[in-house]
Amino acid sequence: MDFPTAIRTCFNKYVDFTGRAARSEFWYFVLFAILGNIAMGLFDRVIGMAILGTLFGLAILLPGIAVSVRRLHDLGRSGWWYLLVFIPVIGWLVLLFWYVQPGTSGANEYGPDPLASAETPAQ
Repeated sequence: MDFPTAIRTCFNKYVDFTGRAARSEFWYFVLFAILGNIAMGLFDRVIGMAILGTLFGLAILLPGIAVSVRRLHDLGRSGWWYLLVFIPVIGWLVLLFWYVQPGTSGANEYGPDPLASAETPAQ
């Protein structure tokens, strides 16, 4: 999955907590969030108000949580594990470790393999 497709997919599945997300979809969205926060921070400094960064953060909050939960589903884990974000450092490190792992091959209880469905030619 390429960068624009990943961002489009995350916003199309704005609050869809079902299914699975491949590593590329998740990490491209993380890159988009980082770059967007940097850009909005620069704009905020220029205009002297922290409005654009706040609006951007609110706009990507739900898709960010949704893609994180779908990424956990790709690993065969419940989305409830996302609550580890509330445990400083240790929780974040555990989630980071899981997010860099390859997803389960083939279908799991959360749906078909996102990589297998991406490789299947359209008919």
